[in-house]
Amino acid sequence: MKFLKSTLALISMAVIISGCNSKKIGKVDIKTPSDSLSYAIGVNMGYNIKNSKIEDLNVLAVANGLSDVREGKKDMMTAEKSMEVIQKYLAKQQKKLGQKNLEEGKKFLDENAKKEGVVVDTSGIQYKILQDGTGPLPKETDVVKVNYKGTLIDGTEFDSSYKRNEPAQFPLNGVIRGWSLGISKMKVGTKFMLWIPAKLAYGERGGGPIGPNQILIFEIEFLEIVKQPTK
Repeated sequence: MKFLKSTLALISMAVIISGCNSKKIGKVDIKTPSDSLSYAIGVNMGYNIKNSKIEDLNVLAVANGLSDVREGKKDMMTAEKSMEVIQKYLAKQQKKLGQKNLEEGKKFLDENAKKEGVVVDTSGIQYKILQDGTGPLPKETDVVKVNYKGTLIDGTEFDSSYKRNEPAQFPLNGVIRGWSLGISKMKVGTKFMLWIPAKLAYGERGGGPIGPNQILIFEIEFLEIVKQPTK
C-alpha cells in the first residue's frame, strides 16, 4: 500500500520528533548547510509522522534504525520485516479506531432517530426533509445534479459543492449505497438532511478524511435530473 510505504520511509528518516516520548536525542548545533538540510528533513518527517497518528514511537529506536541502515549492519531488520511490523501495527490501530467509531455512531443514530422530523428508513439511513420538492422522483439509472455539504458527527466538513461554487452531478447507481437510497426517495427540488450509517457508506476501510466505520451527514439540495444524450 502506498500509505504504508510512505509511512515506512517517514519512520526510517525521522531522527528528531518532538513529544513522541520522554526520551530525547541530544541537541545538535546547526552550523553548516548540511546541518540545516539534515535538521529540516528531520523536522519535516517528524510532522508527517505526528499527523499519521502513530503512537508510542521511541525516538531513540528510530534513530538506531536509521543509523543501522546507513551503516549497512547485517543483523538489522530487513525492509520486508519492517513493512510487516508497520502494517501489523496500522491494521491493529485501524481496527481499534473502527470499533470506537462504530460504537459512537450507533449512539449518535439512536439519539438522532428521536428528533422531530427525522425518518428512520428500514435500510438504516435517516433523513429529514427541510423543503419539499415538486418534481419527479429519480430512477436508479438517472444522473442527478445536487448541491451538498458532507460532515462527520463531530462537525468536521469533508466535502462541499457550495465551497466549489458548482453543483455536482452523479449517476445514482455510481455513488455509495446510502446516497442512492436517500436521493431515490426525494423529488426534484427537495432540500433535506441525510444520515448514512457506515455500512452504507465507506465501512471499515474509510477513505481520505473519512475514518473507518464513520457515519456521514449530508445536507442536500436536489436540483435536477440531468437529461442524457439520446444514443
